[in-house]
Amino acid sequence: MSIQGKANSLMVIVTMFWGLSYTFMVMGLETLEVYNVVALRCLIAFFVAGLIFYKRMIKVNVKTLGYAAIQGFLLFLLFSLSLFGLETTSASNAGFILSLTVVLVPIMSSSIEKKLPSRAVRLAIICTMIGIAILTVQGSFEFRQGDILMAIAALGYSIYLVLNSTFTRSVESISYGVYQLGFAGLYALVFTILFETPTLPNTTMSWLAILGLGLVCSAFCFIGQTVAQQYTSPTHTGLIFSLEPIFAAMFAIMFLGEGITTKLILGGGFILIGNLVAQFEQLHIMRFIKKPTHEKAI
Repeated sequence: MSIQGKANSLMVIVTMFWGLSYTFMVMGLETLEVYNVVALRCLIAFFVAGLIFYKRMIKVNVKTLGYAAIQGFLLFLLFSLSLFGLETTSASNAGFILSLTVVLVPIMSSSIEKKLPSRAVRLAIICTMIGIAILTVQGSFEFRQGDILMAIAALGYSIYLVLNSTFTRSVESISYGVYQLGFAGLYALVFTILFETPTLPNTTMSWLAILGLGLVCSAFCFIGQTVAQQYTSPTHTGLIFSLEPIFAAMFAIMFLGEGITTKLILGGGFILIGNLVAQFEQLHIMRFIKKPTHEKAI
């Protein structure tokens, strides 16, 4: 398997656990408050990953810490908005709305390059907007607060992904990935102290949720994503991330008892089509303009 193939396989595994994170977040909110969940999730991930990679951690430079602080703040916003959103929307809806990132990333890339999005990306935007409308608009044509918060989180996550693709090219990826989790946990801890009452999980299910979020969905996923993004393109990353809402809905149905509704099938279908149209079009272009590069071994 090529180096990019290995990186893409790792991204699929990361995406599966990202889908599972929605279920863990819903479970965690049953006994803990939002900032408390984020603080525990990120700090557990930071200390566990830090112990594993301590030799890399102690060699960190100021540039890496600066980038990690920026990305850590975006992660803190992403996690917090997602949790607030999940208080008033379903895990399935949240997964599909957050998948807006797959369309937003090409749009941001076009803005950076100062050119209009392609026709395929414009079509993808229309499909995605139709899908979100089907999923979120109520009988009174009002959006639920949770759906709006998830859309804002998608915007923040898109900015995170675009910056991540740039930052990982000039820093040591492992320490960078671990330190951004530490910064996110620190921001969340401050907010927990200011606005909530810091506490530890007090049930088996809440411990399972926090450990799942911290060890699997944070420590493993963010380090894996950071490493993989060095060896694959943002377009490949976005295409693979199209699978996240499918995993999110699947795990929500399996573990949270969420039903399969007509709105979920139609709305999710439009969003998935939009995501795939945007990414396949970008992938087709890249096949013609990408020059061969020397492959490195992971």
